[in-house]
Amino acid sequence: MEARLNPFASPVMGKVFKHLIAANRLLLESTLPVPVQELVKLRASQINGCGFCVDMHFKDAVHAGEEATRLNLVAVWREATVFTDAERAALALAEEGTRLADAAGGVSDEAWERAAAHYDEEQLAALVGLIAVINAFNRGNVLTRRPAGGYRPGQHAAL
Repeated sequence: MEARLNPFASPVMGKVFKHLIAANRLLLESTLPVPVQELVKLRASQINGCGFCVDMHFKDAVHAGEEATRLNLVAVWREATVFTDAERAALALAEEGTRLADAAGGVSDEAWERAAAHYDEEQLAALVGLIAVINAFNRGNVLTRRPAGGYRPGQHAAL
């Protein structure tokens, strides 16, 4: 598959993606645990069918020391025994925040309360920002058909 558009060759799209990358860097500096961030990014990317981001976040998580078994089970996290209650709460919030159109009321109070039981206000703010940013990346990549498979960990660090 060939991309419809190279986001970094386009002056407009390149700027948009660079701002999203900067927002992601800011979130990595938050107190929201990085492993939780990678799990959330991977799950949202799976839901959105963003092959580029699934490839990227799997590789980045493995590079950071995450176990491949856990990453392989993200798509079935409800049935898997390898996630903590806090990680499950973050994944539930990510799913509801990604599938907004599936529920007329948006994100449920139950999903929010489960997340709030494990994360403080700043971590919740980071989690909300993270879900918004990864969904924006996913949509840009899916719209442009950005192909998966060629990502190298740290590839976008200089951007």
